[in-house]
Amino acid sequence: MTMKITAATRALTALAQETRLGIVRLLVKVGPDGLVAGQIALRLKLAPATSSFHLSQLTQAGLIKPTREGRSIRYAPVLATIDELLAFLEDNLSGGPTEKSPTKAPAKTQAASPKAAAKVPAPSKGSKAPKATAKTKSAGARKAR
Repeated sequence: MTMKITAATRALTALAQETRLGIVRLLVKVGPDGLVAGQIALRLKLAPATSSFHLSQLTQAGLIKPTREGRSIRYAPVLATIDELLAFLEDNLSGGPTEKSPTKAPAKTQAASPKAAAKVPAPSKGSKAPKATAKTKSAGARKAR
């Protein structure tokens, strides 16, 4: 089955946060049995409320699946979803156009050209040169060293 762009966006958004990426990495390493929430928090040195929030986000993205075990909740990676996300990235980042990408490269701007940058007009006699800021002064001091 091919992952749709909305599901891929949801999964990538969830993974674009360091703690959540760490949780998924841990669960994938542990394997399909996963870990209970307390073990995840302990191994990643997370406060229970923090881990609960991030586990919820990953569950909503479909990357992990919770299963109640008595008073604990075990979280396991949804390996099929992770595989679909990897396939989606491989298919869509291999250089071919995507649904929403333009068919040709955007035109270059003049400022990107070295010749265009060299054609910047000098200030006229009546205009004032910009004042040096602390940032430009320190950059000049570094160059002088």
